[in-house]
Amino acid sequence: MTRPPGPDPVTSAREPDLVLARNGDQDAFTRLVRPLRPELHAHCYRLLGSAHDADDALQEAMLRAWRGLSRFEERASLRSWLYTVTTRACLDQLAGRRRRALPVDLGPANTNVTPGSSGAEVAWLEPYPHGAPEGVSRGPEARYDQREAVELAFVAALQHLPGNQRAALLLVEVLGYSASEVASMMGTSTASVNSALQRARVGVSTRVPPVSQLRTLRALGDGGVREIVTSYAEALERGDARALVALLTEDVTWSMPPLVDWYAGRDAVMDFAVRVPLSSCGSWRYRATTANGQPAVAFYLREPAAAVHRAWVRHGVVPARRSDRRSHLVPGCRVLPAVRAAAPVGAGAGGGAELTPGWLALPARSASTGPDGPGVTAAACPRRG
Repeated sequence: MTRPPGPDPVTSAREPDLVLARNGDQDAFTRLVRPLRPELHAHCYRLLGSAHDADDALQEAMLRAWRGLSRFEERASLRSWLYTVTTRACLDQLAGRRRRALPVDLGPANTNVTPGSSGAEVAWLEPYPHGAPEGVSRGPEARYDQREAVELAFVAALQHLPGNQRAALLLVEVLGYSASEVASMMGTSTASVNSALQRARVGVSTRVPPVSQLRTLRALGDGGVREIVTSYAEALERGDARALVALLTEDVTWSMPPLVDWYAGRDAVMDFAVRVPLSSCGSWRYRATTANGQPAVAFYLREPAAAVHRAWVRHGVVPARRSDRRSHLVPGCRVLPAVRAAAPVGAGAGGGAELTPGWLALPARSASTGPDGPGVTAAACPRRG
């Protein structure tokens, strides 16, 4: 495969750390793989739909690589070999597991506002607390930008594919390996890879919007995105239903795992928003942040009987346009470690209140830009218990 200009990281047997690692030097092995861990972790996340599962899979892959380093034959780069080991570790983890889902996968939209029931047995798709890894070497077959490849819309679509199709699509269209290289990596035929790739392309194309969130954000510009994020967060903070509805697209959807209920359309969403987050949750404070490489908002909630603001949910904000008729998806999930480490909102914002982290959510779909002005997708707080 013809690679872009520049060296493929850590490729040669002349690499001193490779020689040392083969002789049992664990520190040398750590130095050898450290530059590749961010991109390998992102690869695991795309395959598994969970940052926690990605942690486990990457740890297993590194253990396999350490134990099997003597079998690395240098027919390809060490990077390619590590992708082989990591992909196989992820596929082993996928075997026999239920696919990760969103509320929209479980049934039709709710037509009446209800407290909601928890899908305790559902394996929810999780957001990614990191952005796309930088400086990833890609071959000529790659079609997806690295930031597009961690967008939740793309990762959500992947979860509908069998493991071999996910692997084929990611290795070819995100990382740029050829079908013959992937066949060698996965121990199968080129024809089988091409067949899996063709099916994967069809499956993903029916579930992702034609314009990625990255392109939407670029079209709006940093100033436009900041305005939307701030307006959305301040509307919830003030309990301002009129300001919130002015931001919502006509086909907005609103969901919050682990609650299985979700709402579609501006009227249904606003009915839920007015009855729950705008009137019965308590006092809100917010902090702008990012997840999956996209704008997001961390909200801190002080319930009526409480003395402190505690983080309740991270809302993902995706700019859209009212003329776009595609659906918008906003899943959520349990708190991730990166949220726990986030700095709290300043004392001034909370009146001196303590602020602690809690839940995480962000958007799965975006829309193309159009002439009718921006809107946003939205997520809501679930009730406790």
